[in-house]
Amino acid sequence: MSTVYYAEGGMNTRVQYRTILVVGAGAAGMSAAIAAGRSAACSGRSCSITLLERNARPGTKIRISGGGKCNVTHRGTPSELLEKGFFRLNERRFLRHALYVFSNSDLLTLLLSQGVETLERADGKIFPLSGDASSVAVAFEALLRASSVQQLFSGRVRRVERKGKLFYVTTDEASFTADVVILATGGVSYSRTGTTGDGLAIARSFGHSLKDSSAALSPVYTVKAPPAPLSGLSLRSAGFAAVAEGNRVDRRGDILFTHRGYSGPAVLSLSRDIAELCSRFGSALLFADLFPEHGVAELEEHLLRHGRKNGAQMVRKFLQSCPMAPLHGGFALAAYGTIPTALVPFLMREAALEPDVTWSTLAREKRQSLLAVLKGFPLGRVREVPLDQGEVSAGGVALSEVNPKSMESRIVPGLFLCGELLDYAGEIGGFNLQAAFSTGWLAGSHALYSAQE
Repeated sequence: MSTVYYAEGGMNTRVQYRTILVVGAGAAGMSAAIAAGRSAACSGRSCSITLLERNARPGTKIRISGGGKCNVTHRGTPSELLEKGFFRLNERRFLRHALYVFSNSDLLTLLLSQGVETLERADGKIFPLSGDASSVAVAFEALLRASSVQQLFSGRVRRVERKGKLFYVTTDEASFTADVVILATGGVSYSRTGTTGDGLAIARSFGHSLKDSSAALSPVYTVKAPPAPLSGLSLRSAGFAAVAEGNRVDRRGDILFTHRGYSGPAVLSLSRDIAELCSRFGSALLFADLFPEHGVAELEEHLLRHGRKNGAQMVRKFLQSCPMAPLHGGFALAAYGTIPTALVPFLMREAALEPDVTWSTLAREKRQSLLAVLKGFPLGRVREVPLDQGEVSAGGVALSEVNPKSMESRIVPGLFLCGELLDYAGEIGGFNLQAAFSTGWLAGSHALYSAQE
Protein backbone atom coordinates (compact mmCIF):
# COMPACT_ATOMS: atom_id res chain seq x y z
CA MET A 1 0.00 0.00 0.00
CA SER A 2 1.43 3.35 -1.01
CA THR A 3 0.83 6.55 0.93
CA VAL A 4 0.61 9.84 -0.94
CA TYR A 5 0.44 13.32 0.57
CA TYR A 6 -1.05 16.30 -1.22
CA ALA A 7 -1.98 19.84 -0.22
CA GLU A 8 -5.61 20.79 0.14
CA GLY A 9 -6.69 24.05 1.75
CA GLY A 10 -3.23 24.58 3.22
CA MET A 11 -3.18 21.21 4.98
CA ASN A 12 -1.43 17.96 4.18
CA THR A 13 -3.90 15.16 3.55
CA ARG A 14 -2.89 11.48 3.79
CA VAL A 15 -4.29 9.29 1.01
CA GLN A 16 -3.96 5.52 0.70
CA TYR A 17 -3.16 4.53 -2.87
CA ARG A 18 -3.26 0.93 -4.08
CA THR A 19 -1.79 -0.54 -7.25
CA ILE A 20 -3.61 -3.53 -8.74
CA LEU A 21 -2.16 -5.65 -11.51
CA VAL A 22 -4.42 -8.07 -13.41
CA VAL A 23 -2.66 -10.74 -15.46
CA GLY A 24 -4.81 -12.00 -18.33
CA ALA A 25 -7.51 -10.14 -20.29
CA GLY A 26 -10.00 -12.93 -20.80
CA ALA A 27 -13.46 -13.11 -19.27
CA ALA A 28 -12.18 -13.38 -15.69
CA GLY A 29 -9.43 -10.79 -16.05
CA MET A 30 -11.55 -8.13 -17.73
CA SER A 31 -14.32 -8.69 -15.21
CA ALA A 32 -11.83 -8.38 -12.34
CA ALA A 33 -10.35 -5.12 -13.65
CA ILE A 34 -13.78 -3.55 -14.20
CA ALA A 35 -14.99 -4.61 -10.76
CA ALA A 36 -11.85 -3.22 -9.14
CA GLY A 37 -12.39 0.11 -10.89
CA ARG A 38 -16.01 0.29 -9.82
CA SER A 39 -15.14 -0.69 -6.28
CA ALA A 40 -12.58 2.09 -6.09
CA ALA A 41 -15.02 4.63 -7.51
CA CYS A 42 -17.76 3.64 -5.06
CA SER A 43 -15.45 3.68 -2.03
CA GLY A 44 -13.63 6.86 -2.97
CA ARG A 45 -10.30 5.11 -2.57
CA SER A 46 -7.48 5.88 -4.96
CA CYS A 47 -5.90 3.13 -6.99
CA SER A 48 -4.33 2.32 -10.32
CA ILE A 49 -5.41 -0.78 -12.24
CA THR A 50 -3.25 -2.26 -14.96
CA LEU A 51 -4.32 -5.16 -17.15
CA LEU A 52 -1.55 -7.21 -18.80
CA GLU A 53 -2.38 -9.38 -21.79
CA ARG A 54 0.03 -11.45 -23.91
CA ASN A 55 -2.21 -11.21 -27.00
CA ALA A 56 -2.60 -8.13 -29.16
CA ARG A 57 -6.11 -7.45 -27.82
CA PRO A 58 -8.36 -8.56 -24.95
CA GLY A 59 -11.01 -11.25 -25.06
CA THR A 60 -9.32 -13.51 -27.63
CA LYS A 61 -11.02 -16.67 -26.42
CA ILE A 62 -14.39 -14.93 -26.03
CA ARG A 63 -14.28 -13.91 -29.69
CA ILE A 64 -14.07 -17.53 -30.88
CA SER A 65 -16.24 -19.18 -28.24
CA GLY A 66 -19.39 -20.96 -29.30
CA GLY A 67 -18.22 -21.07 -32.90
CA GLY A 68 -17.98 -17.28 -32.90
CA LYS A 69 -21.45 -16.82 -31.37
CA CYS A 70 -20.48 -16.83 -27.66
CA ASN A 71 -22.83 -18.63 -25.31
CA VAL A 72 -22.29 -16.05 -22.56
CA THR A 73 -24.40 -17.63 -19.83
CA HIS A 74 -27.44 -19.76 -19.05
CA ARG A 75 -30.99 -19.15 -17.88
CA GLY A 76 -31.90 -19.63 -14.22
CA THR A 77 -31.20 -18.57 -10.68
CA PRO A 78 -27.67 -18.92 -9.32
CA SER A 79 -28.75 -22.11 -7.54
CA GLU A 80 -30.15 -23.51 -10.78
CA LEU A 81 -26.96 -22.66 -12.65
CA LEU A 82 -24.90 -24.43 -10.03
CA GLU A 83 -27.12 -27.51 -10.14
CA LYS A 84 -27.28 -27.72 -13.94
CA GLY A 85 -23.76 -26.63 -14.71
CA PHE A 86 -21.52 -28.08 -12.04
CA PHE A 87 -22.01 -31.73 -11.09
CA ARG A 88 -19.25 -31.93 -8.47
CA LEU A 89 -20.35 -30.79 -5.05
CA ASN A 90 -17.05 -29.17 -4.03
CA GLU A 91 -17.18 -27.01 -7.16
CA ARG A 92 -20.76 -25.97 -6.46
CA ARG A 93 -19.86 -24.97 -2.92
CA PHE A 94 -16.83 -23.03 -4.06
CA LEU A 95 -18.63 -21.11 -6.81
CA ARG A 96 -21.83 -20.38 -4.92
CA HIS A 97 -20.79 -17.04 -3.45
CA ALA A 98 -19.31 -15.78 -6.73
CA LEU A 99 -22.44 -16.61 -8.74
CA TYR A 100 -24.66 -14.86 -6.20
CA VAL A 101 -22.43 -11.77 -6.04
CA PHE A 102 -22.26 -11.48 -9.83
CA SER A 103 -25.10 -13.46 -11.36
CA ASN A 104 -26.20 -14.10 -14.93
CA SER A 105 -28.67 -11.22 -14.54
CA ASP A 106 -25.83 -8.91 -13.52
CA LEU A 107 -23.82 -9.99 -16.54
CA LEU A 108 -26.71 -9.41 -18.94
CA THR A 109 -27.39 -5.99 -17.41
CA LEU A 110 -23.74 -5.08 -17.84
CA LEU A 111 -23.80 -6.11 -21.49
CA LEU A 112 -27.06 -4.27 -22.11
CA SER A 113 -25.49 -1.11 -20.69
CA GLN A 114 -23.14 -1.28 -23.67
CA GLY A 115 -25.92 -1.94 -26.17
CA VAL A 116 -25.44 -5.73 -26.36
CA GLU A 117 -28.86 -7.35 -26.40
CA THR A 118 -29.12 -11.08 -25.79
CA LEU A 119 -31.30 -13.96 -26.92
CA GLU A 120 -32.38 -16.86 -24.72
CA ARG A 121 -32.84 -20.14 -26.56
CA ALA A 122 -35.33 -22.84 -25.65
CA ASP A 123 -32.57 -24.94 -24.07
CA GLY A 124 -31.62 -22.09 -21.72
CA LYS A 125 -28.45 -21.01 -23.49
CA ILE A 126 -28.04 -17.24 -23.84
CA PHE A 127 -26.22 -15.61 -26.78
CA PRO A 128 -25.74 -12.07 -28.10
CA LEU A 129 -28.74 -11.24 -30.24
CA SER A 130 -26.37 -10.25 -33.05
CA GLY A 131 -24.87 -13.75 -33.09
CA ASP A 132 -21.44 -12.12 -32.95
CA ALA A 133 -19.12 -13.12 -30.09
CA SER A 134 -16.90 -10.10 -30.68
CA SER A 135 -19.73 -7.83 -29.49
CA VAL A 136 -19.20 -9.21 -25.97
CA ALA A 137 -15.47 -8.53 -26.08
CA VAL A 138 -16.05 -5.03 -27.48
CA ALA A 139 -18.53 -4.28 -24.68
CA PHE A 140 -15.98 -5.28 -22.06
CA GLU A 141 -13.31 -3.19 -23.77
CA ALA A 142 -15.59 -0.17 -23.40
CA LEU A 143 -16.21 -1.00 -19.75
CA LEU A 144 -12.45 -1.25 -19.14
CA ARG A 145 -11.97 2.23 -20.57
CA ALA A 146 -14.82 3.59 -18.48
CA SER A 147 -13.15 2.11 -15.38
CA SER A 148 -9.85 3.86 -16.22
CA VAL A 149 -8.00 0.57 -16.57
CA GLN A 150 -4.59 0.84 -18.19
CA GLN A 151 -4.27 -1.94 -20.77
CA LEU A 152 -0.94 -3.28 -21.98
CA PHE A 153 -0.85 -5.90 -24.74
CA SER A 154 1.60 -8.23 -26.48
CA GLY A 155 3.66 -8.76 -23.37
CA ARG A 156 3.91 -12.17 -21.73
CA VAL A 157 4.38 -12.23 -17.97
CA ARG A 158 7.54 -14.19 -17.26
CA ARG A 159 7.88 -13.88 -13.50
CA VAL A 160 5.95 -12.75 -10.44
CA GLU A 161 7.76 -12.43 -7.11
CA ARG A 162 6.81 -11.08 -3.72
CA LYS A 163 9.20 -9.07 -1.58
CA GLY A 164 7.78 -7.76 1.64
CA LYS A 165 4.26 -6.61 0.86
CA LEU A 166 4.90 -5.79 -2.79
CA PHE A 167 4.71 -7.93 -5.90
CA TYR A 168 7.32 -7.56 -8.62
CA VAL A 169 6.10 -8.55 -12.08
CA THR A 170 8.33 -8.98 -15.11
CA THR A 171 7.06 -9.19 -18.68
CA ASP A 172 8.92 -9.53 -21.97
CA GLU A 173 9.49 -5.78 -22.12
CA ALA A 174 8.83 -4.18 -18.74
CA SER A 175 8.74 -4.54 -14.98
CA PHE A 176 6.00 -3.53 -12.55
CA THR A 177 5.37 -3.36 -8.84
CA ALA A 178 1.94 -3.86 -7.32
CA ASP A 179 0.19 -4.16 -3.99
CA VAL A 180 -2.21 -6.73 -5.43
CA VAL A 181 -1.91 -9.24 -8.27
CA ILE A 182 -4.96 -10.94 -9.80
CA LEU A 183 -4.08 -14.02 -11.83
CA ALA A 184 -6.65 -14.65 -14.57
CA THR A 185 -4.58 -16.39 -17.22
CA GLY A 186 -6.94 -19.28 -17.96
CA GLY A 187 -6.12 -22.96 -18.16
CA VAL A 188 -4.39 -24.87 -20.94
CA SER A 189 -7.11 -25.46 -23.55
CA TYR A 190 -6.98 -23.68 -26.93
CA SER A 191 -3.31 -22.81 -26.47
CA ARG A 192 -3.37 -20.75 -29.67
CA THR A 193 -5.32 -18.13 -27.70
CA GLY A 194 -2.44 -17.78 -25.24
CA THR A 195 -3.63 -20.17 -22.55
CA THR A 196 -0.42 -22.12 -22.08
CA GLY A 197 -0.43 -22.54 -18.32
CA ASP A 198 1.58 -19.43 -17.41
CA GLY A 199 -0.65 -18.63 -14.45
CA LEU A 200 -0.46 -22.20 -13.18
CA ALA A 201 3.34 -21.98 -13.08
CA ILE A 202 3.15 -18.67 -11.22
CA ALA A 203 0.68 -20.10 -8.70
CA ARG A 204 2.97 -23.09 -8.13
CA SER A 205 5.93 -20.77 -7.58
CA PHE A 206 4.00 -19.21 -4.69
CA GLY A 207 3.40 -22.60 -3.07
CA HIS A 208 -0.02 -23.43 -4.44
CA SER A 209 -0.72 -27.08 -5.15
CA LEU A 210 -2.13 -27.94 -8.56
CA LYS A 211 -4.32 -30.73 -9.80
CA ASP A 212 -3.06 -32.02 -13.15
CA SER A 213 -4.78 -30.39 -16.10
CA SER A 214 -7.07 -32.57 -18.18
CA ALA A 215 -9.51 -32.09 -21.01
CA ALA A 216 -13.06 -30.90 -20.46
CA LEU A 217 -15.76 -30.14 -23.03
CA SER A 218 -13.53 -31.91 -25.54
CA PRO A 219 -14.18 -34.29 -28.44
CA VAL A 220 -13.14 -37.89 -27.89
CA TYR A 221 -10.93 -39.70 -30.40
CA THR A 222 -11.09 -43.48 -30.78
CA VAL A 223 -8.43 -46.04 -31.69
CA LYS A 224 -10.43 -46.95 -34.78
CA ALA A 225 -12.27 -44.06 -36.38
CA PRO A 226 -16.03 -44.46 -36.94
CA PRO A 227 -16.96 -45.84 -40.38
CA ALA A 228 -16.73 -43.15 -43.05
CA PRO A 229 -20.47 -43.39 -43.95
CA LEU A 230 -21.32 -42.33 -40.38
CA SER A 231 -19.14 -39.22 -40.25
CA GLY A 232 -21.38 -36.23 -39.59
CA LEU A 233 -24.26 -38.38 -38.35
CA SER A 234 -25.94 -37.34 -35.10
CA LEU A 235 -27.78 -39.47 -32.54
CA ARG A 236 -30.33 -37.21 -30.88
CA SER A 237 -30.83 -37.42 -27.12
CA ALA A 238 -29.04 -40.75 -26.86
CA GLY A 239 -27.38 -42.23 -23.82
CA PHE A 240 -23.59 -42.04 -23.97
CA ALA A 241 -21.38 -44.11 -21.68
CA ALA A 242 -17.73 -44.93 -21.07
CA VAL A 243 -16.68 -48.07 -19.22
CA ALA A 244 -13.28 -49.08 -17.83
CA GLU A 245 -12.53 -51.93 -15.44
CA GLY A 246 -16.11 -52.06 -14.21
CA ASN A 247 -16.31 -48.30 -13.73
CA ARG A 248 -19.00 -46.52 -15.74
CA VAL A 249 -19.78 -42.86 -16.41
CA ASP A 250 -22.63 -41.66 -18.61
CA ARG A 251 -24.60 -38.70 -19.94
CA ARG A 252 -27.70 -38.06 -22.03
CA GLY A 253 -27.65 -35.87 -25.13
CA ASP A 254 -26.68 -35.65 -28.78
CA ILE A 255 -23.73 -37.69 -30.07
CA LEU A 256 -21.98 -36.56 -33.25
CA PHE A 257 -19.88 -39.01 -35.27
CA THR A 258 -16.69 -37.41 -36.61
CA HIS A 259 -13.82 -38.60 -38.79
CA ARG A 260 -11.66 -39.15 -35.69
CA GLY A 261 -14.17 -40.11 -33.04
CA TYR A 262 -17.11 -38.37 -31.40
CA SER A 263 -18.31 -34.93 -30.40
CA GLY A 264 -21.68 -33.32 -29.59
CA PRO A 265 -23.16 -32.19 -26.27
CA ALA A 266 -23.23 -35.61 -24.56
CA VAL A 267 -19.62 -36.32 -25.53
CA LEU A 268 -18.33 -32.88 -24.57
CA SER A 269 -20.12 -33.10 -21.24
CA LEU A 270 -18.67 -36.52 -20.42
CA SER A 271 -15.17 -35.88 -21.77
CA ARG A 272 -13.75 -34.80 -18.41
CA ASP A 273 -14.89 -38.04 -16.78
CA ILE A 274 -13.61 -40.07 -19.74
CA ALA A 275 -10.20 -38.40 -19.48
CA GLU A 276 -10.07 -39.30 -15.80
CA LEU A 277 -11.04 -42.93 -16.54
CA CYS A 278 -8.30 -43.15 -19.16
CA SER A 279 -5.80 -41.65 -16.76
CA ARG A 280 -6.64 -44.30 -14.15
CA PHE A 281 -7.10 -47.35 -16.36
CA GLY A 282 -5.29 -46.56 -19.60
CA SER A 283 -8.37 -46.46 -21.81
CA ALA A 284 -12.15 -46.89 -21.88
CA LEU A 285 -14.82 -48.35 -24.13
CA LEU A 286 -17.64 -46.14 -25.45
CA PHE A 287 -21.29 -47.09 -25.97
CA ALA A 288 -24.49 -45.44 -27.20
CA ASP A 289 -27.94 -46.22 -25.83
CA LEU A 290 -30.61 -45.57 -28.46
CA PHE A 291 -33.44 -46.15 -25.93
CA PRO A 292 -32.23 -44.34 -22.79
CA GLU A 293 -35.75 -44.05 -21.32
CA HIS A 294 -36.42 -47.80 -21.60
CA GLY A 295 -34.96 -50.52 -19.42
CA VAL A 296 -33.94 -53.77 -21.10
CA ALA A 297 -37.02 -55.66 -19.88
CA GLU A 298 -39.38 -52.89 -20.96
CA LEU A 299 -37.74 -52.57 -24.36
CA GLU A 300 -37.93 -56.33 -24.90
CA GLU A 301 -41.63 -56.32 -24.08
CA HIS A 302 -42.23 -53.58 -26.67
CA LEU A 303 -40.26 -55.49 -29.30
CA LEU A 304 -42.19 -58.69 -28.57
CA ARG A 305 -45.51 -56.87 -28.78
CA HIS A 306 -44.50 -55.20 -32.03
CA GLY A 307 -43.23 -58.48 -33.47
CA ARG A 308 -46.48 -60.30 -32.71
CA LYS A 309 -48.45 -57.64 -34.58
CA ASN A 310 -46.01 -57.24 -37.46
CA GLY A 311 -44.50 -60.66 -38.00
CA ALA A 312 -43.87 -60.18 -41.72
CA GLN A 313 -42.05 -56.88 -41.25
CA MET A 314 -38.29 -56.94 -41.68
CA VAL A 315 -36.45 -55.88 -38.54
CA ARG A 316 -34.36 -53.58 -40.72
CA LYS A 317 -37.48 -51.69 -41.83
CA PHE A 318 -38.64 -51.36 -38.25
CA LEU A 319 -35.32 -49.82 -37.20
CA GLN A 320 -35.38 -47.38 -40.10
CA SER A 321 -38.73 -45.99 -38.97
CA CYS A 322 -38.28 -46.36 -35.21
CA PRO A 323 -38.19 -43.13 -33.18
CA MET A 324 -34.79 -42.15 -31.82
CA ALA A 325 -34.78 -42.15 -28.01
CA PRO A 326 -38.58 -42.60 -27.77
CA LEU A 327 -40.27 -41.47 -24.61
CA HIS A 328 -41.01 -43.91 -21.85
CA GLY A 329 -44.00 -46.10 -22.63
CA GLY A 330 -43.68 -46.91 -26.31
CA PHE A 331 -42.44 -46.05 -29.77
CA ALA A 332 -45.18 -43.63 -30.84
CA LEU A 333 -43.52 -40.32 -30.02
CA ALA A 334 -40.62 -39.28 -32.27
CA ALA A 335 -39.54 -36.15 -30.41
CA TYR A 336 -35.97 -36.59 -31.66
CA GLY A 337 -36.63 -37.96 -35.14
CA THR A 338 -35.97 -41.55 -36.10
CA ILE A 339 -32.91 -43.76 -35.86
CA PRO A 340 -30.63 -42.56 -38.69
CA THR A 341 -31.00 -44.81 -41.72
CA ALA A 342 -27.23 -44.86 -42.25
CA LEU A 343 -26.76 -46.42 -38.82
CA VAL A 344 -29.20 -49.30 -39.34
CA PRO A 345 -26.84 -51.60 -41.33
CA PHE A 346 -24.25 -51.23 -38.58
CA LEU A 347 -26.83 -52.06 -35.89
CA MET A 348 -27.86 -55.16 -37.84
CA ARG A 349 -24.28 -56.23 -38.38
CA GLU A 350 -23.34 -55.73 -34.73
CA ALA A 351 -26.34 -57.83 -33.68
CA ALA A 352 -25.37 -60.51 -36.24
CA LEU A 353 -28.74 -60.24 -38.01
CA GLU A 354 -29.29 -61.01 -41.67
CA PRO A 355 -30.54 -58.00 -43.66
CA ASP A 356 -33.86 -59.70 -44.56
CA VAL A 357 -34.71 -61.22 -41.17
CA THR A 358 -38.36 -60.64 -40.15
CA TRP A 359 -39.92 -60.51 -36.73
CA SER A 360 -41.56 -63.89 -37.20
CA THR A 361 -38.21 -65.53 -38.02
CA LEU A 362 -36.19 -63.71 -35.35
CA ALA A 363 -34.90 -66.31 -32.90
CA ARG A 364 -34.84 -65.54 -29.19
CA GLU A 365 -31.04 -65.35 -28.99
CA LYS A 366 -31.00 -62.98 -31.97
CA ARG A 367 -33.62 -60.80 -30.28
CA GLN A 368 -31.42 -60.71 -27.17
CA SER A 369 -28.49 -59.71 -29.33
CA LEU A 370 -30.52 -56.88 -30.90
CA LEU A 371 -31.58 -55.68 -27.45
CA ALA A 372 -27.98 -55.56 -26.31
CA VAL A 373 -26.97 -53.51 -29.35
CA LEU A 374 -29.86 -51.05 -29.06
CA LYS A 375 -29.06 -50.47 -25.38
CA GLY A 376 -25.29 -50.45 -25.84
CA PHE A 377 -24.11 -49.92 -29.40
CA PRO A 378 -20.29 -50.08 -29.23
CA LEU A 379 -18.58 -46.90 -30.40
CA GLY A 380 -14.99 -48.06 -29.96
CA ARG A 381 -12.06 -47.73 -27.60
CA VAL A 382 -10.81 -44.30 -26.55
CA ARG A 383 -7.49 -43.29 -28.04
CA GLU A 384 -7.33 -39.72 -26.72
CA VAL A 385 -9.32 -36.96 -25.12
CA PRO A 386 -7.31 -34.06 -26.60
CA LEU A 387 -6.54 -31.45 -23.98
CA ASP A 388 -5.92 -28.62 -26.43
CA GLN A 389 -9.22 -29.24 -28.23
CA GLY A 390 -11.33 -28.75 -25.11
CA GLU A 391 -13.39 -25.62 -24.74
CA VAL A 392 -12.06 -25.49 -21.19
CA SER A 393 -9.59 -27.52 -19.15
CA ALA A 394 -10.14 -29.18 -15.80
CA GLY A 395 -7.52 -29.19 -13.08
CA GLY A 396 -5.61 -26.18 -11.81
CA VAL A 397 -5.18 -24.45 -8.46
CA ALA A 398 -6.69 -26.41 -5.59
CA LEU A 399 -9.98 -24.80 -4.53
CA SER A 400 -9.20 -25.40 -0.85
CA GLU A 401 -6.31 -22.92 -1.15
CA VAL A 402 -8.50 -20.04 -2.35
CA ASN A 403 -11.06 -18.12 -0.28
CA PRO A 404 -14.41 -18.56 -2.07
CA LYS A 405 -15.74 -15.34 -0.51
CA SER A 406 -13.05 -13.20 -2.17
CA MET A 407 -10.92 -15.36 -4.51
CA GLU A 408 -7.85 -14.36 -2.49
CA SER A 409 -5.14 -16.92 -1.96
CA ARG A 410 -5.12 -18.53 1.48
CA ILE A 411 -1.36 -18.90 1.09
CA VAL A 412 -0.23 -15.52 -0.26
CA PRO A 413 -2.04 -12.37 0.92
CA GLY A 414 -2.69 -9.96 -1.90
CA LEU A 415 -2.69 -12.67 -4.57
CA PHE A 416 -6.07 -13.39 -6.16
CA LEU A 417 -6.88 -16.26 -8.51
CA CYS A 418 -9.96 -16.56 -10.70
CA GLY A 419 -11.45 -18.16 -13.77
CA GLU A 420 -10.29 -21.31 -15.51
CA LEU A 421 -7.01 -21.17 -13.60
CA LEU A 422 -8.92 -22.80 -10.74
CA ASP A 423 -9.74 -26.49 -10.42
CA TYR A 424 -13.33 -26.51 -11.66
CA ALA A 425 -14.98 -27.20 -15.00
CA GLY A 426 -18.64 -26.74 -15.85
CA GLU A 427 -20.98 -28.28 -18.36
CA ILE A 428 -21.59 -27.04 -21.88
CA GLY A 429 -24.14 -24.21 -22.02
CA GLY A 430 -22.46 -20.98 -20.91
CA PHE A 431 -21.70 -22.12 -17.38
CA ASN A 432 -17.93 -21.80 -17.67
CA LEU A 433 -18.02 -18.27 -19.05
CA GLN A 434 -20.43 -17.25 -16.31
CA ALA A 435 -18.13 -18.74 -13.68
CA ALA A 436 -15.17 -16.86 -15.17
CA PHE A 437 -17.03 -13.55 -15.16
CA SER A 438 -18.33 -14.18 -11.62
CA THR A 439 -15.05 -15.27 -10.01
CA GLY A 440 -13.25 -12.43 -11.76
CA TRP A 441 -15.79 -9.90 -10.53
CA LEU A 442 -15.50 -11.21 -6.99
CA ALA A 443 -11.70 -10.99 -7.09
CA GLY A 444 -11.75 -7.45 -8.45
CA SER A 445 -14.33 -6.33 -5.90
CA HIS A 446 -12.10 -7.47 -3.03
CA ALA A 447 -8.75 -6.36 -4.44
CA LEU A 448 -8.83 -3.09 -2.48
CA TYR A 449 -9.42 -4.97 0.74
CA SER A 450 -7.03 -7.88 0.62
CA ALA A 451 -5.77 -9.69 3.69
CA GLN A 452 -2.36 -7.99 3.43
CA GLU A 453 -3.79 -4.47 3.73
